Amino acid sequence: MTQAAFFVLTALADQPRHGYGILREVEELSDGAVQLRVGTLYGVLDRLTADGLIVLDREEVHEGRLRRYYRLTDEGMRALDAEAERMAAGASAAKRRIAEGRGAPGPVTNPAQGPGLAGGLA
Repeated sequence: MTQAAFFVLTALADQPRHGYGILREVEELSDGAVQLRVGTLYGVLDRLTADGLIVLDREEVHEGRLRRYYRLTDEGMRALDAEAERMAAGASAAKRRIAEGRGAPGPVTNPAQGPGLAGGLA
């Protein structure tokens, strides 16, 4: 699942939203790291709809413009939950490795004792 798809599904997890509302919510959820353009958003929405993860909830006219509201399907909620679990497991593995790396011996300070440029002892 792409980062954009993950955040769009997350934006729709609590309530249906229209396109501009999704854009704002994705930016907020990602602390500004993901800023979707309109064309990208509608490409993601089309793909998620085709995959059965979201559906059109309703259409409303607001200030003369049509707003389409999307919502998660049950399958979309399961996919989001599975992706969140996968990401959490990956983050946990990374944290363990970082902690293990911090406990590893530091760089060799005496070049005569450590590996040379070719990996052998100098």
